[in-house]
Amino acid sequence: MSEVNVFKQPKPFYLIFSVEFWERFGFYGMQAILTVYMVNILGMSEAESFTLFGAFSALIFGSVAIGGWVGDKILGTKRTITLGAFILTIGYSLLGLSAAGDVGGKELIYIAMGFITMGNGLFKANPSSLLAKSYEENDPRFDGAFTMYYMAINLGSFFSMLLSPWIAEKMGYGMAFGVSAIGLLITMVNFMVMGRIVKNIGSKPDMSPVNKRYYFMVVVATVAFSFLSAFLLQHLFYAHAILVVIGITIVVIYFKEAFKTQGLERAKMFVAFVLMLQGIVFFALYFQMPTSLNFFAIHNVSHDLFGFKVEPEQFQALNPFWIMIASPLLAILYNKLGERFAMPFKFAFGMVLCSLAFLILKFSTGFANPQGIINSNWLVVSYLLQSLGELLVSGLGLAMIAQLVPQRMMGFAMGMWFLTSATAAILAGWIASLTAAPEGIVEPTQSLILYAEVFGEIGYVTAAIAVFTLLIAPKLTRIIQGKA
Repeated sequence: MSEVNVFKQPKPFYLIFSVEFWERFGFYGMQAILTVYMVNILGMSEAESFTLFGAFSALIFGSVAIGGWVGDKILGTKRTITLGAFILTIGYSLLGLSAAGDVGGKELIYIAMGFITMGNGLFKANPSSLLAKSYEENDPRFDGAFTMYYMAINLGSFFSMLLSPWIAEKMGYGMAFGVSAIGLLITMVNFMVMGRIVKNIGSKPDMSPVNKRYYFMVVVATVAFSFLSAFLLQHLFYAHAILVVIGITIVVIYFKEAFKTQGLERAKMFVAFVLMLQGIVFFALYFQMPTSLNFFAIHNVSHDLFGFKVEPEQFQALNPFWIMIASPLLAILYNKLGERFAMPFKFAFGMVLCSLAFLILKFSTGFANPQGIINSNWLVVSYLLQSLGELLVSGLGLAMIAQLVPQRMMGFAMGMWFLTSATAAILAGWIASLTAAPEGIVEPTQSLILYAEVFGEIGYVTAAIAVFTLLIAPKLTRIIQGKA
Protein backbone atom coordinates (compact mmCIF):
# COMPACT_ATOMS: atom_id res chain seq x y z
CA MET A 1 0.00 0.00 0.00
CA SER A 2 1.52 3.33 -1.06
CA GLU A 3 2.05 6.08 1.52
CA VAL A 4 -0.56 8.83 1.57
CA ASN A 5 0.68 12.32 0.72
CA VAL A 6 -1.41 14.58 2.99
CA PHE A 7 -0.28 17.66 1.04
CA LYS A 8 -1.81 16.34 -2.17
CA GLN A 9 -5.46 17.14 -1.67
CA PRO A 10 -8.33 17.74 -4.13
CA LYS A 11 -8.80 21.32 -5.37
CA PRO A 12 -11.86 22.02 -3.18
CA PHE A 13 -9.69 21.50 -0.10
CA TYR A 14 -7.46 24.49 -0.91
CA LEU A 15 -10.43 26.77 -1.53
CA ILE A 16 -12.13 25.74 1.73
CA PHE A 17 -8.79 26.06 3.57
CA SER A 18 -8.44 29.67 2.38
CA VAL A 19 -12.07 30.48 3.21
CA GLU A 20 -11.64 29.19 6.77
CA PHE A 21 -8.29 30.98 7.15
CA TRP A 22 -9.72 34.41 6.34
CA GLU A 23 -12.90 33.95 8.36
CA ARG A 24 -10.92 32.92 11.45
CA PHE A 25 -8.50 35.78 10.74
CA GLY A 26 -11.44 38.18 11.08
CA PHE A 27 -13.00 36.51 14.12
CA TYR A 28 -9.89 36.12 16.25
CA GLY A 29 -8.62 39.57 15.31
CA MET A 30 -11.85 40.96 16.74
CA GLN A 31 -11.74 38.71 19.80
CA ALA A 32 -8.16 39.67 20.67
CA ILE A 33 -9.04 43.30 21.32
CA LEU A 34 -12.78 43.36 22.06
CA THR A 35 -12.74 43.39 25.88
CA VAL A 36 -9.89 45.91 25.93
CA TYR A 37 -11.88 48.12 23.53
CA MET A 38 -14.93 47.92 25.79
CA VAL A 39 -12.88 49.07 28.78
CA ASN A 40 -10.51 51.61 27.21
CA ILE A 41 -12.81 53.25 24.67
CA LEU A 42 -16.40 52.57 25.76
CA GLY A 43 -15.70 53.07 29.46
CA MET A 44 -17.05 49.75 30.72
CA SER A 45 -15.58 48.23 33.87
CA GLU A 46 -13.44 45.13 33.47
CA ALA A 47 -16.09 43.02 35.22
CA GLU A 48 -18.82 44.37 32.92
CA SER A 49 -16.77 43.66 29.79
CA PHE A 50 -15.95 40.11 30.93
CA THR A 51 -19.58 39.27 31.68
CA LEU A 52 -20.72 40.73 28.36
CA PHE A 53 -18.01 38.86 26.46
CA GLY A 54 -19.06 35.61 28.15
CA ALA A 55 -22.69 36.07 27.08
CA PHE A 56 -21.56 37.05 23.57
CA SER A 57 -19.46 33.87 23.26
CA ALA A 58 -22.36 31.78 24.57
CA LEU A 59 -24.73 33.17 21.93
CA ILE A 60 -22.14 32.52 19.21
CA PHE A 61 -21.80 28.85 20.13
CA GLY A 62 -25.53 28.52 20.67
CA SER A 63 -26.23 29.75 17.13
CA VAL A 64 -23.97 27.24 15.34
CA ALA A 65 -26.69 24.58 15.08
CA ILE A 66 -28.92 27.07 13.24
CA GLY A 67 -26.34 27.59 10.49
CA GLY A 68 -25.75 23.88 10.09
CA TRP A 69 -29.49 23.28 9.69
CA VAL A 70 -29.92 26.15 7.19
CA GLY A 71 -26.96 24.84 5.17
CA ASP A 72 -28.18 21.24 5.13
CA LYS A 73 -31.91 21.76 4.67
CA ILE A 74 -32.80 25.25 3.41
CA LEU A 75 -30.25 27.25 1.39
CA GLY A 76 -27.39 24.84 0.82
CA THR A 77 -23.95 24.79 2.38
CA LYS A 78 -22.30 27.17 -0.11
CA ARG A 79 -25.00 29.84 -0.06
CA THR A 80 -25.03 29.76 3.74
CA ILE A 81 -21.25 30.26 3.84
CA THR A 82 -21.55 33.34 1.61
CA LEU A 83 -24.49 34.79 3.55
CA GLY A 84 -22.74 34.16 6.88
CA ALA A 85 -19.59 35.92 5.65
CA PHE A 86 -21.69 38.90 4.49
CA ILE A 87 -23.48 39.19 7.87
CA LEU A 88 -20.13 38.95 9.67
CA THR A 89 -18.73 41.72 7.47
CA ILE A 90 -21.65 43.93 8.52
CA GLY A 91 -20.98 43.10 12.18
CA TYR A 92 -17.27 43.94 12.03
CA SER A 93 -18.00 47.11 10.07
CA LEU A 94 -20.49 48.20 12.73
CA LEU A 95 -17.84 47.52 15.38
CA GLY A 96 -15.48 49.77 13.45
CA LEU A 97 -18.16 52.49 13.30
CA SER A 98 -18.74 52.18 17.05
CA ALA A 99 -15.14 53.26 17.51
CA ALA A 100 -15.94 56.61 15.86
CA GLY A 101 -16.78 59.00 18.68
CA ASP A 102 -19.76 60.64 16.98
CA VAL A 103 -21.68 57.45 16.11
CA GLY A 104 -22.70 56.26 19.60
CA GLY A 105 -20.34 53.38 20.33
CA LYS A 106 -21.92 51.90 23.44
CA GLU A 107 -25.31 51.51 21.73
CA LEU A 108 -23.92 50.39 18.38
CA ILE A 109 -21.63 47.72 19.84
CA TYR A 110 -24.59 45.57 20.90
CA ILE A 111 -26.04 45.63 17.38
CA ALA A 112 -22.60 44.84 15.96
CA MET A 113 -22.22 41.87 18.32
CA GLY A 114 -25.72 40.69 17.39
CA PHE A 115 -24.79 40.56 13.69
CA ILE A 116 -21.48 38.85 14.50
CA THR A 117 -23.38 36.25 16.54
CA MET A 118 -25.72 35.34 13.69
CA GLY A 119 -23.07 35.64 10.97
CA ASN A 120 -20.82 33.27 12.87
CA GLY A 121 -23.76 30.95 13.50
CA LEU A 122 -24.53 30.74 9.77
CA PHE A 123 -20.90 30.34 8.77
CA LYS A 124 -19.15 28.18 11.37
CA ALA A 125 -20.51 24.68 10.72
CA ASN A 126 -20.63 24.85 6.94
CA PRO A 127 -17.01 24.94 5.66
CA SER A 128 -16.20 21.73 7.55
CA SER A 129 -19.43 20.19 6.24
CA LEU A 130 -18.44 21.14 2.67
CA LEU A 131 -14.94 19.77 3.22
CA ALA A 132 -16.32 16.40 4.37
CA LYS A 133 -18.43 16.21 1.20
CA SER A 134 -15.33 16.78 -0.97
CA TYR A 135 -14.02 13.25 -0.30
CA GLU A 136 -15.23 9.82 -1.30
CA GLU A 137 -15.96 7.37 1.52
CA ASN A 138 -12.78 5.79 2.96
CA ASP A 139 -10.50 8.28 1.16
CA PRO A 140 -7.14 7.83 2.94
CA ARG A 141 -6.48 11.60 2.71
CA PHE A 142 -9.55 12.45 4.82
CA ASP A 143 -7.95 12.54 8.31
CA GLY A 144 -4.94 14.47 7.03
CA ALA A 145 -7.24 16.98 5.34
CA PHE A 146 -9.02 17.79 8.61
CA THR A 147 -5.70 18.07 10.44
CA MET A 148 -4.55 20.65 7.88
CA TYR A 149 -7.95 22.34 8.02
CA TYR A 150 -7.48 22.80 11.77
CA MET A 151 -4.16 24.38 10.85
CA ALA A 152 -6.03 26.98 8.77
CA ILE A 153 -7.95 28.00 11.88
CA ASN A 154 -4.77 28.43 13.87
CA LEU A 155 -2.86 30.20 11.11
CA GLY A 156 -5.69 32.70 10.69
CA SER A 157 -5.94 33.33 14.42
CA PHE A 158 -2.14 33.55 14.86
CA PHE A 159 -1.65 36.28 12.26
CA SER A 160 -4.74 38.28 13.25
CA MET A 161 -3.91 38.16 16.97
CA LEU A 162 -0.51 39.59 16.13
CA LEU A 163 -1.85 42.20 13.73
CA SER A 164 -5.04 43.54 15.34
CA PRO A 165 -3.56 44.73 18.67
CA TRP A 166 -0.72 46.47 16.80
CA ILE A 167 -3.16 48.23 14.43
CA ALA A 168 -5.41 49.20 17.37
CA GLU A 169 -2.45 50.80 19.12
CA LYS A 170 -0.99 52.55 16.06
CA MET A 171 -4.09 53.42 13.99
CA GLY A 172 -7.07 53.05 16.33
CA TYR A 173 -9.73 50.45 17.02
CA GLY A 174 -11.86 51.47 14.06
CA MET A 175 -9.08 50.46 11.69
CA ALA A 176 -8.38 47.25 13.65
CA PHE A 177 -12.01 46.11 13.41
CA GLY A 178 -11.93 47.20 9.75
CA VAL A 179 -9.15 44.67 9.16
CA SER A 180 -11.48 41.94 10.48
CA ALA A 181 -14.13 43.10 8.00
CA ILE A 182 -11.56 43.01 5.19
CA GLY A 183 -10.76 39.39 6.09
CA LEU A 184 -14.42 38.49 5.57
CA LEU A 185 -14.62 40.45 2.30
CA ILE A 186 -11.66 38.44 1.03
CA THR A 187 -13.50 35.26 2.12
CA MET A 188 -16.65 36.24 0.20
CA VAL A 189 -14.93 37.36 -3.00
CA ASN A 190 -12.61 34.35 -2.98
CA PHE A 191 -15.49 31.92 -2.51
CA MET A 192 -17.71 33.50 -5.17
CA VAL A 193 -14.94 33.84 -7.79
CA MET A 194 -13.57 30.33 -7.23
CA GLY A 195 -16.96 28.74 -6.58
CA ARG A 196 -16.76 26.64 -9.75
CA ILE A 197 -14.23 24.42 -7.93
CA VAL A 198 -17.00 23.21 -5.61
CA LYS A 199 -19.77 23.39 -8.22
CA ASN A 200 -20.74 19.72 -7.85
CA ILE A 201 -20.19 19.50 -4.09
CA GLY A 202 -22.60 20.47 -1.34
CA SER A 203 -25.83 19.61 0.42
CA LYS A 204 -29.05 18.75 -1.39
CA PRO A 205 -30.31 22.38 -1.72
CA ASP A 206 -26.96 23.32 -3.32
CA MET A 207 -27.86 21.14 -6.29
CA SER A 208 -31.03 23.09 -7.08
CA PRO A 209 -31.53 26.70 -8.20
CA VAL A 210 -31.84 29.10 -5.29
CA ASN A 211 -35.32 29.31 -3.82
CA LYS A 212 -35.69 33.10 -3.64
CA ARG A 213 -38.57 32.91 -1.19
CA TYR A 214 -36.59 30.74 1.22
CA TYR A 215 -33.51 32.93 0.80
CA PHE A 216 -35.50 36.07 1.60
CA MET A 217 -37.03 34.40 4.66
CA VAL A 218 -33.59 33.36 5.94
CA VAL A 219 -32.21 36.89 5.46
CA VAL A 220 -35.17 38.43 7.30
CA ALA A 221 -34.87 35.86 10.11
CA THR A 222 -31.11 36.47 10.36
CA VAL A 223 -31.57 40.23 10.72
CA ALA A 224 -34.37 39.70 13.26
CA PHE A 225 -32.26 37.28 15.32
CA SER A 226 -29.31 39.68 15.12
CA PHE A 227 -31.40 42.38 16.79
CA LEU A 228 -32.77 39.82 19.26
CA SER A 229 -29.18 38.87 20.14
CA ALA A 230 -28.38 42.57 20.61
CA PHE A 231 -31.34 42.85 22.99
CA LEU A 232 -30.23 39.80 24.97
CA LEU A 233 -26.71 41.19 25.29
CA GLN A 234 -28.17 44.34 26.83
CA HIS A 235 -30.39 42.28 29.16
CA LEU A 236 -28.15 39.43 30.29
CA PHE A 237 -30.69 37.99 32.71
CA TYR A 238 -32.83 36.88 29.76
CA ALA A 239 -29.81 35.53 27.87
CA HIS A 240 -28.78 33.43 30.88
CA ALA A 241 -32.36 32.26 31.49
CA ILE A 242 -32.75 31.11 27.87
CA LEU A 243 -29.46 29.20 28.07
CA VAL A 244 -30.59 27.47 31.28
CA VAL A 245 -33.92 26.42 29.74
CA ILE A 246 -32.25 25.16 26.55
CA GLY A 247 -29.56 23.37 28.53
CA ILE A 248 -32.00 21.57 30.81
CA THR A 249 -34.20 20.61 27.84
CA ILE A 250 -31.28 19.17 25.86
CA VAL A 251 -29.94 17.21 28.85
CA VAL A 252 -33.40 15.75 29.54
CA ILE A 253 -33.74 14.69 25.87
CA TYR A 254 -30.22 13.20 25.94
CA PHE A 255 -30.94 11.05 29.03
CA LYS A 256 -34.37 10.09 27.73
CA GLU A 257 -32.66 8.73 24.60
CA ALA A 258 -29.95 7.08 26.69
CA PHE A 259 -32.48 5.17 28.80
CA LYS A 260 -34.11 3.88 25.61
CA THR A 261 -30.89 2.02 24.86
CA GLN A 262 -29.27 -0.83 26.74
CA GLY A 263 -25.92 -2.35 27.55
CA LEU A 264 -22.74 -0.94 26.06
CA GLU A 265 -24.52 1.71 23.97
CA ARG A 266 -26.15 3.24 27.04
CA ALA A 267 -22.93 3.04 29.05
CA LYS A 268 -21.02 4.85 26.30
CA MET A 269 -23.62 7.64 26.29
CA PHE A 270 -23.13 8.11 30.04
CA VAL A 271 -19.35 8.27 29.54
CA ALA A 272 -19.83 10.88 26.81
CA PHE A 273 -21.93 12.98 29.20
CA VAL A 274 -19.23 12.82 31.91
CA LEU A 275 -16.62 13.93 29.36
CA MET A 276 -18.90 16.80 28.25
CA LEU A 277 -18.98 18.01 31.85
CA GLN A 278 -15.18 17.97 31.81
CA GLY A 279 -15.41 19.95 28.58
CA ILE A 280 -17.37 22.69 30.37
CA VAL A 281 -14.55 23.03 32.91
CA PHE A 282 -11.95 23.22 30.15
CA PHE A 283 -13.79 25.85 28.10
CA ALA A 284 -14.40 27.99 31.20
CA LEU A 285 -10.60 28.16 31.51
CA TYR A 286 -10.03 28.55 27.75
CA PHE A 287 -12.20 31.68 27.65
CA GLN A 288 -9.89 33.34 30.17
CA MET A 289 -7.47 34.08 27.31
CA PRO A 290 -9.37 37.06 25.84
CA THR A 291 -10.55 38.19 29.31
CA SER A 292 -8.60 37.76 32.56
CA LEU A 293 -5.34 36.54 31.00
CA ASN A 294 -5.49 39.39 28.49
CA PHE A 295 -5.78 41.99 31.26
CA PHE A 296 -3.18 40.21 33.39
CA ALA A 297 -0.78 40.71 30.47
CA ILE A 298 -1.78 44.38 30.31
CA HIS A 299 -1.40 45.07 34.04
CA ASN A 300 1.31 42.75 35.34
CA VAL A 301 3.42 41.23 32.54
CA SER A 302 6.43 42.87 30.88
CA HIS A 303 5.44 44.02 27.40
CA ASP A 304 8.24 42.26 25.60
CA LEU A 305 8.85 38.78 24.24
CA PHE A 306 12.37 37.41 23.89
CA GLY A 307 13.69 40.99 23.86
CA PHE A 308 11.17 42.37 21.35
CA LYS A 309 8.54 44.93 22.38
CA VAL A 310 4.96 43.64 21.95
CA GLU A 311 1.46 44.85 22.60
CA PRO A 312 0.10 42.90 25.62
CA GLU A 313 -2.93 41.64 23.65
CA GLN A 314 -0.52 39.95 21.22
CA PHE A 315 0.36 37.34 23.85
CA GLN A 316 -2.90 35.60 22.86
CA ALA A 317 -1.17 34.58 19.61
CA LEU A 318 0.87 32.16 21.73
CA ASN A 319 -2.16 29.86 21.83
CA PRO A 320 -2.37 29.13 18.06
CA PHE A 321 1.44 29.17 17.89
CA TRP A 322 1.74 26.34 20.43
CA ILE A 323 -1.19 24.48 18.84
CA MET A 324 0.58 24.44 15.46
CA ILE A 325 3.85 23.27 17.05
CA ALA A 326 2.32 20.58 19.26
CA SER A 327 -0.39 19.12 16.97
CA PRO A 328 1.88 16.88 14.85
CA LEU A 329 3.83 15.77 17.94
CA LEU A 330 0.66 14.71 19.74
CA ALA A 331 -0.57 12.91 16.61
CA ILE A 332 2.63 10.82 16.65
CA LEU A 333 2.13 10.13 20.38
CA TYR A 334 -1.47 8.99 19.81
CA ASN A 335 -0.32 6.55 17.12
CA LYS A 336 2.38 5.08 19.37
CA LEU A 337 0.25 4.71 22.50
CA GLY A 338 -2.95 3.60 20.75
CA GLU A 339 -5.66 2.35 23.14
CA ARG A 340 -3.33 2.74 26.14
CA PHE A 341 -4.07 6.48 25.93
CA ALA A 342 -7.87 6.25 25.66
CA MET A 343 -10.20 9.24 25.46
CA PRO A 344 -10.94 9.51 29.23
CA PHE A 345 -7.20 9.66 29.96
CA LYS A 346 -6.70 12.34 27.30
CA PHE A 347 -9.43 14.48 28.87
CA ALA A 348 -8.03 13.89 32.38
CA PHE A 349 -4.48 14.87 31.38
CA GLY A 350 -5.94 17.92 29.63
CA MET A 351 -7.42 18.94 33.00
CA VAL A 352 -4.02 18.44 34.68
CA LEU A 353 -2.31 20.69 32.14
CA CYS A 354 -4.96 23.42 32.48
CA SER A 355 -4.55 23.32 36.25
CA LEU A 356 -0.78 23.71 35.93
CA ALA A 357 -1.25 26.61 33.47
CA PHE A 358 -2.91 28.68 36.20
CA LEU A 359 -0.83 27.44 39.12
CA ILE A 360 2.35 28.45 37.33
CA LEU A 361 0.95 31.99 37.01
CA LYS A 362 0.22 32.08 40.74
CA PHE A 363 3.77 30.82 41.34
CA SER A 364 5.15 33.49 38.97
CA THR A 365 3.76 36.34 41.06
CA GLY A 366 6.37 35.52 43.71
CA PHE A 367 9.05 36.49 41.18
CA ALA A 368 7.58 39.88 40.23
CA ASN A 369 9.85 42.91 40.31
CA PRO A 370 9.26 45.66 42.93
CA GLN A 371 6.85 47.36 40.50
CA GLY A 372 4.62 44.25 40.38
CA ILE A 373 5.63 43.14 36.85
CA ILE A 374 6.54 39.52 36.00
CA ASN A 375 8.74 38.28 33.15
CA SER A 376 6.72 37.39 30.03
CA ASN A 377 8.35 33.94 29.87
CA TRP A 378 5.98 32.79 32.63
CA LEU A 379 3.04 33.60 30.37
CA VAL A 380 4.69 31.77 27.46
CA VAL A 381 4.89 28.58 29.56
CA SER A 382 1.32 29.01 30.84
CA TYR A 383 -0.01 29.33 27.28
CA LEU A 384 1.99 26.22 26.28
CA LEU A 385 0.37 24.15 29.03
CA GLN A 386 -3.13 25.42 28.28
CA SER A 387 -2.68 24.87 24.53
CA LEU A 388 -1.62 21.26 25.14
CA GLY A 389 -4.72 20.90 27.29
CA GLU A 390 -6.80 22.31 24.45
CA LEU A 391 -5.50 19.68 22.04
CA LEU A 392 -6.39 16.91 24.50
CA VAL A 393 -9.91 18.18 25.28
CA SER A 394 -11.29 20.65 22.73
CA GLY A 395 -9.37 19.20 19.80
CA LEU A 396 -10.83 15.74 20.47
CA GLY A 397 -14.35 16.72 21.55
CA LEU A 398 -16.10 15.97 18.27
CA ALA A 399 -14.06 12.78 17.85
CA MET A 400 -15.23 11.73 21.33
CA ILE A 401 -18.88 12.30 20.34
CA ALA A 402 -18.40 10.31 17.12
CA GLN A 403 -16.81 7.46 19.08
CA LEU A 404 -19.32 7.18 21.92
CA VAL A 405 -22.74 8.38 20.73
CA PRO A 406 -25.03 6.27 18.46
CA GLN A 407 -25.11 7.40 14.81
CA ARG A 408 -28.84 8.21 14.97
CA MET A 409 -28.11 10.87 17.63
CA MET A 410 -24.90 12.22 16.12
CA GLY A 411 -26.17 15.64 15.00
CA PHE A 412 -27.98 16.21 18.29
CA ALA A 413 -24.90 15.23 20.33
CA MET A 414 -22.62 17.46 18.20
CA GLY A 415 -24.92 20.36 18.99
CA MET A 416 -24.80 19.36 22.66
CA TRP A 417 -20.98 19.54 22.56
CA PHE A 418 -21.21 23.12 21.27
CA LEU A 419 -23.64 23.84 24.12
CA THR A 420 -20.87 22.92 26.57
CA SER A 421 -18.91 25.85 25.13
CA ALA A 422 -21.92 28.16 25.48
CA THR A 423 -22.44 27.12 29.11
CA ALA A 424 -18.73 27.48 29.84
CA ALA A 425 -18.65 30.95 28.29
CA ILE A 426 -21.17 32.24 30.83
CA LEU A 427 -19.21 30.59 33.65
CA ALA A 428 -15.96 32.00 32.24
CA GLY A 429 -17.32 35.55 32.30
CA TRP A 430 -18.13 35.18 36.00
CA ILE A 431 -14.70 33.66 36.78
CA ALA A 432 -12.92 36.43 34.86
CA SER A 433 -14.91 39.10 36.72
CA LEU A 434 -13.29 37.87 39.96
CA THR A 435 -9.97 39.21 38.65
CA ALA A 436 -11.39 42.64 37.82
CA ALA A 437 -9.66 45.26 39.93
CA PRO A 438 -12.02 47.16 42.24
CA GLU A 439 -12.35 50.87 41.54
CA GLY A 440 -9.35 52.78 42.84
CA ILE A 441 -6.86 49.92 42.40
CA VAL A 442 -4.55 50.97 39.59
CA GLU A 443 -1.07 50.04 40.80
CA PRO A 444 0.42 46.78 39.41
CA THR A 445 1.51 45.76 42.91
CA GLN A 446 -2.16 45.86 44.01
CA SER A 447 -3.59 44.01 40.99
CA LEU A 448 -0.83 41.39 41.28
CA ILE A 449 -2.19 40.30 44.68
CA LEU A 450 -5.68 39.89 43.21
CA TYR A 451 -4.46 37.86 40.20
CA ALA A 452 -2.32 35.62 42.43
CA GLU A 453 -5.34 34.85 44.63
CA VAL A 454 -7.82 34.15 41.80
CA PHE A 455 -5.41 32.22 39.55
CA GLY A 456 -4.43 30.14 42.58
CA GLU A 457 -8.10 29.34 43.30
CA ILE A 458 -8.69 28.44 39.63
CA GLY A 459 -5.59 26.22 39.62
CA TYR A 460 -6.41 24.38 42.86
CA VAL A 461 -10.08 23.78 41.99
CA THR A 462 -9.08 22.52 38.53
CA ALA A 463 -6.40 20.32 40.14
CA ALA A 464 -9.06 18.71 42.36
CA ILE A 465 -11.23 18.08 39.30
CA ALA A 466 -8.19 16.71 37.45
CA VAL A 467 -7.42 14.24 40.25
CA PHE A 468 -11.04 13.05 40.22
CA THR A 469 -10.99 12.62 36.41
CA LEU A 470 -7.73 10.66 36.64
CA LEU A 471 -9.28 8.36 39.27
CA ILE A 472 -12.37 7.62 37.16
CA ALA A 473 -10.51 7.42 33.80
CA PRO A 474 -9.67 3.67 34.11
CA LYS A 475 -13.32 2.85 34.88
CA LEU A 476 -14.57 4.98 31.97
CA THR A 477 -12.04 3.34 29.66
CA ARG A 478 -13.19 -0.15 30.65
CA ILE A 479 -16.80 0.89 29.95
CA ILE A 480 -15.87 2.16 26.47
CA GLN A 481 -14.02 -1.09 25.75
CA GLY A 482 -16.99 -3.15 27.01
CA LYS A 483 -14.98 -4.67 29.86
CA ALA A 484 -16.80 -3.07 32.81
